[in-house]
Amino acid sequence: MQGPSTRSMPGWSFQTDGACSVHRTLPEEVPVAVVFNGSTLAVMMATPDDIADFAYGFALSEGVITRPGEVESFEVVSHTQGTEARFWLRDDRAKVLSERRRIMAGPAGCGLCGIDSLEQAMRPLPRVADGSLCLSRTEVSGATEALRPRQALHAKTRATHAAGFLVPGQGIVLVREDVGRHNALDKLIGALMRSGFDSASGVAVMTSRLSVELVQKCAMSGIPGLVALSAPTARAVHLAEEAGVTLVAFARGGGFDIYSHAHRIADEVTNVA
Repeated sequence: MQGPSTRSMPGWSFQTDGACSVHRTLPEEVPVAVVFNGSTLAVMMATPDDIADFAYGFALSEGVITRPGEVESFEVVSHTQGTEARFWLRDDRAKVLSERRRIMAGPAGCGLCGIDSLEQAMRPLPRVADGSLCLSRTEVSGATEALRPRQALHAKTRATHAAGFLVPGQGIVLVREDVGRHNALDKLIGALMRSGFDSASGVAVMTSRLSVELVQKCAMSGIPGLVALSAPTARAVHLAEEAGVTLVAFARGGGFDIYSHAHRIADEVTNVA
């Protein structure tokens, strides 16, 4: 049984005009073990919402599966210590467990904790196909503002990240939240997979900075673009260029920066001269 995603906690607030006792609604986080064929591959701290989406997104973005049909069975099992997301894979996919080993136990903000080699950290990525995706400048510049009213958990707690899926002409069609930005994106990827959305039909919109791990997850899941409120790292820009991912940062206040594959973003009016 999934626990509550928030909890009211007492504290003291100190302001310039004095101090008072307060109760704040805070996000919950629990250990989530992702288990494949009886062997734990990762343990991450996450909010207890949308665990199935998180597990499927993690499995896809880590290259353990490529589509839902490779999963023979799946269940979420709650314990007093945390939650297990249990996969049983087809035999032809089970061998991936020995080729891509990660044992992670760390804070939600750490996307590479426990990787046992430098080669795994900077593994080769598939290149995202160009396709026909094209977003307008208005859609891109307003993406993070369009995401904000869909962040129900953040509105209660002011302590979570969100990942949304922006489709040209439709706006934000899907949103997932978590205390960790990597977890939020994994939840979004899993939700896209489980609901049958074409991951190439839109871009991910993030409330965080753009790091290497976020680019890796988009490339592995076939999402052709990342739009974010904050800055990218230099390595993330380099990786996005190599992987064919459009990278957009500082999308706020009517503007944005583009760092890679700008051809997916068009002017409002086509020049026919």
